[in-house]
Amino acid sequence: MKQNPILGTDFQIPGLKKIYTGKVRDVYEYIHKGTVYFIIVVTDRISAFDVVLPKGIPYKGMVLNQIASKFLDMTESDVMETWKIRDIHPMVTVGLKTEPIMVEMIVRGRLTGSLWRDYQKGIRETCGIVLPDGMKEWDEFPGGPIITPTTKAVTGHDENISPEEIVKQGLASQEQYEIMAEFARLLFDMGSAFARKMGLILVDTKYEFGTYKGRIFLNDEIHTPDSSRYIYMESLEQLLEAGQSPKSLDKEFVRQWLMKQGFKGDPGQIVPEMTEEFVQQVSDRYLELYRNIMGEELRQITYSQGSIVSAIKGFIEGLV
Repeated sequence: MKQNPILGTDFQIPGLKKIYTGKVRDVYEYIHKGTVYFIIVVTDRISAFDVVLPKGIPYKGMVLNQIASKFLDMTESDVMETWKIRDIHPMVTVGLKTEPIMVEMIVRGRLTGSLWRDYQKGIRETCGIVLPDGMKEWDEFPGGPIITPTTKAVTGHDENISPEEIVKQGLASQEQYEIMAEFARLLFDMGSAFARKMGLILVDTKYEFGTYKGRIFLNDEIHTPDSSRYIYMESLEQLLEAGQSPKSLDKEFVRQWLMKQGFKGDPGQIVPEMTEEFVQQVSDRYLELYRNIMGEELRQITYSQGSIVSAIKGFIEGLV
């Protein structure tokens, strides 16, 4: 049976309030006895170059939510507190509402992606970090993983920013930034170690944080193919020596396809036609990542907006 992707939601449930529609997630709020809960639905939307593409990817929402859920559970026990309370549906997680810190902590272990594109243009400094000359794509950074923060844009493009500017602009205090940087490094180490066990390399990723009762909590997803770049360890050196790119398990596949069609998200550009064949290829990539990082196949249950509504209503009824 063909699975139709869920591109958006607009649930009309008493007491439930939709407060945010992101590139991929629809966020609802529910208040019970003074506690504000976030109910986050991971849709099948897909974005690239900060543009939401016109077609959804079957099972993508399930893949993202299930991977993030596993890593959030690992993080809660080993590293720090997270916003998550529990999953209520393969595409839906319920958690605490935190006050978001409007900074994304990008951790990079190797030179690739947008940083490599800038490096090719001769740009050597980013976010207060100066990179040496002579690096090649996919090289590890000499001093280990680097943190290149960005602003967290509500709309439009995120912008690189230095730690000094973060504090100067009041996006976070010096203490908060240092805590986020420490947590980001710990999380990247954890994700990297887990990936290595599965024969993968976590190349780069992003983390978001918020505050709750004065403490810093990990927000949002972690280590999913939407927020992270993975490559296979197998034959990596041989591929690089031959001048070939390693096989990746992330959205860079989509970005590369778009760029080949001449689309880079510039103003006025029209998203190229996404064929059914291409949509299936992207869906297969997400399922492949799940299989490789979890060590098991995703249970591809049939889902619908109705099943999500039932799950949300069940959670609310359980609070009473």
